[in-house]
Amino acid sequence: MFIRSSLLCSPARLLSTPRSGFRELAACKRITCLRLSAQRRRTSDTSNSSIDHPSSGLEKYKDLQKYFNRRLKAAYRRFSHAPDHSSVRGHHHEYSIRSDGIYRMDQRQSQPVPEQVLSFRQVSGQEEKTVLDNGERIQWTVQRIRLSPLEKHLAATLKATHKEKLRCVVVRLGKGNSPPLDPPHVVLTLDEVLSFEWATDEVLFYTTLEGLRCSRVSRLDLTASGSRSTSVYEESHPDVFVEVSLSRDRRMLSINCSSRTSSEVLLVDTTTSHLEPFLVQRRQLDLLYHVEHWRKGLIILTNTGPGQEYQVVQAPPSEPHMVSWEPLFAPDPGTAIKDMDVVGDHCVLVARTPAGELILVVVPLTRHKEAYTVQLPSWACAIHTKKPGVADQRSVFEFFISSPVHLPVSYCLYPEDGLLSSGSGDGTSLETQGNYTPTHLEACHQDGTMVPITLFHSKPVERLRQAPLLVHVYGAYGRDLNMEFSPEKRLLLEQGWTLAYCHIRGGSERGLFWQRQARVEGKQRGVEDLRACLHHLFSSGVSSPSLTALAACSAGAVPVGALCNRHPHMMRAVALQAPFLDVLGAMEDPSLPLTLEDREEWGDPVANAQHRLTISSYCPLQNITPQCYPSILLTAYSDDPRVPLAGVLRYTELLKKALRTHFTMNPESESEPAPNVVLNVQPGANHHGPEDFELMLEEEALTLAFLHAELGLDPPRAPRRRKRQHS
Repeated sequence: MFIRSSLLCSPARLLSTPRSGFRELAACKRITCLRLSAQRRRTSDTSNSSIDHPSSGLEKYKDLQKYFNRRLKAAYRRFSHAPDHSSVRGHHHEYSIRSDGIYRMDQRQSQPVPEQVLSFRQVSGQEEKTVLDNGERIQWTVQRIRLSPLEKHLAATLKATHKEKLRCVVVRLGKGNSPPLDPPHVVLTLDEVLSFEWATDEVLFYTTLEGLRCSRVSRLDLTASGSRSTSVYEESHPDVFVEVSLSRDRRMLSINCSSRTSSEVLLVDTTTSHLEPFLVQRRQLDLLYHVEHWRKGLIILTNTGPGQEYQVVQAPPSEPHMVSWEPLFAPDPGTAIKDMDVVGDHCVLVARTPAGELILVVVPLTRHKEAYTVQLPSWACAIHTKKPGVADQRSVFEFFISSPVHLPVSYCLYPEDGLLSSGSGDGTSLETQGNYTPTHLEACHQDGTMVPITLFHSKPVERLRQAPLLVHVYGAYGRDLNMEFSPEKRLLLEQGWTLAYCHIRGGSERGLFWQRQARVEGKQRGVEDLRACLHHLFSSGVSSPSLTALAACSAGAVPVGALCNRHPHMMRAVALQAPFLDVLGAMEDPSLPLTLEDREEWGDPVANAQHRLTISSYCPLQNITPQCYPSILLTAYSDDPRVPLAGVLRYTELLKKALRTHFTMNPESESEPAPNVVLNVQPGANHHGPEDFELMLEEEALTLAFLHAELGLDPPRAPRRRKRQHS
């Protein structure tokens, strides 16, 4: 599902997606990555005096930050029983990730003993001795694990903390006997490997990351005498990203070549001895597609449906080109396909209805006109498919659903009879559900477009006027707003906050047209969508501007920053992580690693005068003006290759200058609450935030402290301890 999800987000990638906060396995904020052991913490320069300091204005939040750090740590402990997404099943073993490496358990034993198959110390090499400037040692987190067909080898990619560095480790697996007669050992390591799949037990296909782009596919052959790597495919277009994936039945390996506006797929039949790739359909502008395998045919998800939306077609491998595509299924108008999997003799689609609810659509491939819908719980906002292990039953669709305030719940769908079962009984336990079923609203844009909003609250809507409101937004690259479970969001809700998720255009919540309407010259629509959402919330009795904060990361900072310039009175505080704020400067500079491909999203101000005018009209940095802004917390990373630090520093400097000018020129404005512009620059290249659990807690605690202080909320109360009952 990794590749298919990324295809629908256009282009196909997760780890290297520009300015977006997604990973495959090791998202540091997931429950599965809890590591509550004591570790060294880094400190920030908290001087208030100058923009020249890497971090300024943080000192006033320290006490609240310590309080929220304790509360967050308790929340993570409280929710640590959430199901683990990252375990991998083999023929007889289950593999799991721990803080010091990868372990396996022999499921044939009545009391299996964990056996370490990979220690992170084995792959650190010289870097294990490297100490960062702040005294911390480099640590590794696992991003992806793949087992070879007969479980002879394991391959895993690891990411170094504070760096973009990736390392792929290939391990020859032992027999797993006790005592081990043939213990696992590292065969070799490969640097900067992003995606990889086993074609056979001795052949691994992989892509190599160069800068922030993968353009080459290589083949690794393991032999008794060693190993040999050869080039299989190389992409010449600078805006195309290449990755490899494996079909669910492991019969076809895909080489996916995707830009933001086109796809090209080559397939490798893993049952043949030569393993040579063949082309499915040559790329065409605005043609997106992904290929799965079923029996002796190809099942293709492509945007050739009505309105250039996704539909399912089929084709024979002998004639895979577009002229041979036969339609199988197209969703009802307004229903957007988000993902596809082929499970046994069924195509299982993840879709979102016009009402914003997630559903499954099952298409029997032998009787495709008998497609049926499987309803998911009304609170489901995010879905994560568990990749089947090498020996798993492939006629069962396993997945997890969650929401920002609902823990992940595991489910199994049996497509043959439509049976849906929950791994936790009926999936409605009090701890998992609470009373937080979301409310779906719609705001009307001035052009008549209805913009969906998902609202989480613990009180009835009519009682939310005095509740603090935290608004989340993204709206770029055709990505849905991230709505996976987050302990800090649950904590806020329990403290009386209201959470709003505004699904503005630029994402793909309502289909591919939702993104197309807010690309390049349509980017203004996303900004006005956000304004319409806030206006609708306030007019519906949900909070007020003085109690409202906005949160966004990466490209989500563009509509937020633009709204701050145009309507600063609509919110009191803003928290931005790794914020993309200098759109014009980035799109003017082709030397930056993402500029050429990003011009398909934002426009080319160098070659197109209209694009320059459009970008200049909303670019957050270009439109700062003397006025009273909301308080803003900017969290940035010194070596972030996706969002250059220079743009964040320049934005902060101009914003502070504009505020000084405003208060100097308007003496009467002294009665206004003075906003705080807080810059928090942390070391490293972690565009998505810290990998280390303790550092992640510190960052989240600072954000909560900032929001709480700037909204002028009463000091939070410590949770009451229950009195013991005496017998």
